[in-house]
Amino acid sequence: MSENNQFLDALAQMQEVKAGDIVDVNVLSVEDGQINVGVQGAGVEGVITRRDFTNDRSVNLRDEVKLGDTFKVYVVRRAGGDKENGEFFFSVTRVKEREAYDKLQKDFEEGKTIEGKVTSSVRGGLLVDVGTRGFLPASLISNRFVSDLKPYIGKTIKVKITEIDPAKNRLILSHKELIEEEREQAFENVASQLVVGDVVEGRVSRLTNFGSFVDIGGVDGLVHISEISYKHVDKPSDVLKVGQDVKVKVIGIDNDRHRISLSIKQTEPSPFEQATSSLNEGDVIEGEVKSLTNFGAFVEVADGIQGLVHVSEISYKHVDKPSDVLTVGQKVKVKVKVLNIDPSKRRISLSIKQADPENASSSNDRPRARRSSNNDAFARKYMNNDDNGFSLGDMIGDQLKNR
Repeated sequence: MSENNQFLDALAQMQEVKAGDIVDVNVLSVEDGQINVGVQGAGVEGVITRRDFTNDRSVNLRDEVKLGDTFKVYVVRRAGGDKENGEFFFSVTRVKEREAYDKLQKDFEEGKTIEGKVTSSVRGGLLVDVGTRGFLPASLISNRFVSDLKPYIGKTIKVKITEIDPAKNRLILSHKELIEEEREQAFENVASQLVVGDVVEGRVSRLTNFGSFVDIGGVDGLVHISEISYKHVDKPSDVLKVGQDVKVKVIGIDNDRHRISLSIKQTEPSPFEQATSSLNEGDVIEGEVKSLTNFGAFVEVADGIQGLVHVSEISYKHVDKPSDVLTVGQKVKVKVKVLNIDPSKRRISLSIKQADPENASSSNDRPRARRSSNNDAFARKYMNNDDNGFSLGDMIGDQLKNR
């Protein structure tokens, strides 16, 4: 066979290269920003840029490929040049994308969780390599607002596919969806073991202006600012810090909204309980008259703790109005007797007349039934026959009415 015929046969066997093909190439050399390759059986050379080799911009190409390595590439386009057959641009990522999209489409249809490495941050979110480049919007990174995306770069995270369109090379991912699924499962596990009234150990996980979130077994419960302390709290950060171990009481479980309400202050004795811990029914103590109403007098028996002396318990003599015999600020020299302590309603019922039994014997008037009056009806509005207790609403309501 003549040399001319041999050349024609070899030429006929050479692979024709055109854009859109997938061909095998050999690595001819590696530079800082590109890989120079030759197409097997075609006598055609071309380049693979860094971005067409990997989605990871930090990769050192010399660490990834060596002279003589072979792999498949996608023919992107022909480049201008004087060489015979011209020079081509090739892409490894396009090949991976084709293979990846086939698998990702199946994962999407089956609702599977996949893993990917965060390669960089862009405006509005993160780029994640899941075999091909996917976009993770900032709003779908977490169930909480994320202001700084940089800590995620380089990390491998689990995501779910929310949208896929191979034709448009569009792949939208979500990490938030997984967090919410895990949170729901964790809530069900924890909530199933709790009942309202339980006291458990927790750890402060987050502070806000309206309260503190406390981790109890992997689930965050909310301690509203009003449930942090019996004392006034301006900001939760004034009394708590992230990572602090605290004891909390479960005061509410909302299964529909997956929320647990907690209280720190209710794990401790209230000021009322502290103040009355040494008081017993029948004790005779001193107090100071703090306010007067038509139906009785409020007497302070401990710091900030007041009890009610009903008008019928002021004296064995008939009293039309408490103000006829008592004044605000007056120290009750005759003392008062504790008739009843109701911790659940935080009420203390007192008596002045019973504090000194001698008052009864020295009185010329024997105790007698008092005639019904408007004041009696007003008092009955707030208490039963066997309950001389009171509430803050009683105090304020009566004062407002008198005004």
